[in-house]
Amino acid sequence: MPVIRSSEGVTHEIHGARFVSYAAPRTGSAQLCAWRGEIPAGTRAPAHTVDREEIFHLLTGELLITLDGRADRVAAGDTVIVNAGATFAVENPTDRTATSWVTTSVGLTAELADGTRLTPPWAN
Repeated sequence: MPVIRSSEGVTHEIHGARFVSYAAPRTGSAQLCAWRGEIPAGTRAPAHTVDREEIFHLLTGELLITLDGRADRVAAGDTVIVNAGATFAVENPTDRTATSWVTTSVGLTAELADGTRLTPPWAN
């Protein structure tokens, strides 16, 4: 039984946010990836279009989520379903760090507005 201890999460930082990866192929997961996101106060991540479905669950704080051009404030306990092909942006307009838990399938890629394709290491 693979058990990934909290101290074994692999940390990546991009666009002002921190991603701590737990479930991924490198830890024994064949189909799913899961990570904790830490979005500091004042952070505005660029919009990106995902090629796989993501489940984004807010653990703490509040965020402004824009999904396919529609902005909505989400609070701790809320879950956002980001369908494959959706354009997704996250902003933390508050004065506290927000934390999230995200799950998706192995192989996720994201495309920024300028056409840059990202293969997040925490999702592969």
